[in-house]
Amino acid sequence: MSIHERHRLSVVVNARGTFTPLGVSRSSAAVAGAVAEALPEFFVMDELGDRASDAIAHATGAQAGTVVHCTSAAITLSVAACMAGADPRRIAALPDTREMHNRVVLPANHVIDYGQSNLQAIRLAGAQVTLAGDEKRCGLDDLDEELDGPDVTCMMLVSSRLTSGEPLDLTAAVRAAHRRGVPAIIDGAAQFPRTADLLATGADLVLISGQKYLGSPTAGLVAGSRRLVQAVRAQGNGIGRGMKPSKEAVVGVLAALEEWQAMDRAKWAADQATKVAGFVAAAGEIPGVVAEVVPDPTSLPLSRALLKVADAPGLARELEAGSPPIYVMTDRADAGELMLELLPLDDAEIELVLARLWALLDK
Repeated sequence: MSIHERHRLSVVVNARGTFTPLGVSRSSAAVAGAVAEALPEFFVMDELGDRASDAIAHATGAQAGTVVHCTSAAITLSVAACMAGADPRRIAALPDTREMHNRVVLPANHVIDYGQSNLQAIRLAGAQVTLAGDEKRCGLDDLDEELDGPDVTCMMLVSSRLTSGEPLDLTAAVRAAHRRGVPAIIDGAAQFPRTADLLATGADLVLISGQKYLGSPTAGLVAGSRRLVQAVRAQGNGIGRGMKPSKEAVVGVLAALEEWQAMDRAKWAADQATKVAGFVAAAGEIPGVVAEVVPDPTSLPLSRALLKVADAPGLARELEAGSPPIYVMTDRADAGELMLELLPLDDAEIELVLARLWALLDK
């Protein structure tokens, strides 16, 4: 029996991307094997953390790195690290920040909700959030105004397709913070392939999901300056205790990083482009469908399939109601558009999606 049969679980076709409610991603056999190998073993966890730091640094170009439970935890712990540093007294005091600089500057159009608002993830550390600009625009002038205020502990930026309004020059924003001696953090949860680019902005810390495009077990990766990474690790003796990674997660990250570095990335990108182009050509033959290839808006090395149909919300509901259910991106459904991320799908699943679309639309 499969694991789905054994536990009476739904088999799903996930064309919605690295979506947490669907299990995020598929790990490779090598990563799964490393996790299985780790589970019955003991480790000196600080030693394992040191190996993870070396591996993250080697893969990304950062000075150091660490693994925490997830990217949401990475947000909270990075803010905590900026406020408390590695001071045991301050770490023990959190989330009481009365004796600390505790204000985090965040562009208003970088407020996002990934199932939890990033505002809450910041506030869990005991910090206060000051929004710069508005939902449509945050310029350097807006950041300058807020960064000049009292008690600023850090600036948080977000690199994601979920941000709104005019794009912000991240490098210029980081420089604005650094002119005032303020650390800059970039939340790039779904941006693992671009970690080096995000670090090149000068950011002090970059926060990445391990389980999205790296394919590790659930984990948040923190890469950046050695001093702040050490301060993030030190939060394990405080509020970070409930956000710690498991031994198998850290070992799984190590295995996934090894695979990533050994992979022919140019071939991987070309194979994904061929997959999407083939799907778009086939979907374009379905009556009532206009299909397009859409590059990732954050410059990830992948594209997605955009389907324009008369009743996008209805089609999405019908796809989910089928057996097996097929999940697609619906954030543009009201505009008559559905987006499909094909990266995790095999050939059989892609054929199943096309067959379902034919069955639902060729009426």
